[in-house]
Amino acid sequence: MTGTPTFAVGLMSGTSLDGIDAALIRVSDATDVSLVGFVSQPYDVAARTSLERAFHQATARELAHLHVQCAEWAADAVEVVLAKSGHVGKELGFIAFHGQTVWHEPPAVSWQLGEPAVLAEKFGTTVVHNFRARDVAAGGQGAPLVPMADVLLFGSETHPRVLLNIGGMANLTFVPRRGVVEGAVAFDTGPGMAVIDAVTRLVDPGLPYDRDGVLAGRGTADEGVLDELLRGPHFEREPPKSTGREHFGQEYAAALAARVPGADGVRTAVELTARSIARAIARWVPEASDVVVSGGGLRHPVLMESLAHHVSREGGQGMEVRRFDDLFFDGDAKEAVAFALLGYLTLEGSPGNLPAATGAQGLRVLGAITPP
Repeated sequence: MTGTPTFAVGLMSGTSLDGIDAALIRVSDATDVSLVGFVSQPYDVAARTSLERAFHQATARELAHLHVQCAEWAADAVEVVLAKSGHVGKELGFIAFHGQTVWHEPPAVSWQLGEPAVLAEKFGTTVVHNFRARDVAAGGQGAPLVPMADVLLFGSETHPRVLLNIGGMANLTFVPRRGVVEGAVAFDTGPGMAVIDAVTRLVDPGLPYDRDGVLAGRGTADEGVLDELLRGPHFEREPPKSTGREHFGQEYAAALAARVPGADGVRTAVELTARSIARAIARWVPEASDVVVSGGGLRHPVLMESLAHHVSREGGQGMEVRRFDDLFFDGDAKEAVAFALLGYLTLEGSPGNLPAATGAQGLRVLGAITPP
């Protein structure tokens, strides 16, 4: 496959539970990837409710049906991105299918729902899936996995850079130089949008999220509660480390909202995300020259303003916060593109993890392959 341009689709459904991202790429080798098309298919209320239920209450029967349903939702996203881009399924060399994480508890397990056979049957192409399991089996966290793409595709050729993604959780990759694996570091800093969104829904059940930061803009952070939360065990733990809704999910948000009601609770959640990210950068990767941000957090103006303020305060005046979209392509597509690259690496027999990021015992070829 190396050197021969191949079309592929990368699929990503993250901890924010907002929908499925599908990126159609053209790839010639691990450093030559271009985005051809991208769509984000939002989950409706029923789908989001089913997924949230899977974390705590679902029966085995419900999980089994949801395993197939996740793949059908993914297939719909593939069809849409192909149609939007003027391509057809028979052109695809492969599909990289992350699935939907419903339980992430390393070093024991990281479990994603989504039956790859549904995609293989529908599109008649190879499906690469179950990316996290091999890293976990090798003693790693199984996350974050986007760092390999950060190193190969998005690092700077002139200076050290932090690639920050603010999805449901927030994770960063420190890249010394583009293409340089040695010295790269990556980890989950803690909550991204998951706690903010959950507190927003508790304050106003009619809002799926804090659109345009309106609620946060009306509130004032409770500094006492915030200081206590920032002393939590995840924030103090040294990298490599990962986290998920098991720690920063509905129960965590409900406890925060009970202590800090209304818009003040939303603002406190925003500050928790912004300050935990800024402190992580200052503590673990202070040599970075810029911070390039992608993910849903980009669309929350109060969060971005707070993040820029605290990065400057914690990391130094010279550390600039920049938008991924301004340097590369639509940042919403980044993680889907990254998993497409990981699928390519799997088919090439090349490692997809960074042990310095996940804590695995070494480089590993990730994923399983379902043939066409």
